[in-house]
Amino acid sequence: MGIHYDYKSTKSAKLMEKQAKREKKLAERKAKRQAKEGTKISKHPEKTLDTSKPITLDFITNPDKE
Repeated sequence: MGIHYDYKSTKSAKLMEKQAKREKKLAERKAKRQAKEGTKISKHPEKTLDTSKPITLDFITNPDKE
């Protein structure tokens, strides 16, 4: 019967430990994801179109042009 008395008194502490563990794991995943995205973005810069030039059919359909 000692377990029944112990359960209620330690329930909140166990829940707080679980919550802290869950938050720690989520923070680690988020840091890992951001580190992975940071390296990916730096390797491939975005290509943007020059707004001063008009978009022509040749520009759109030419596969050799970068």
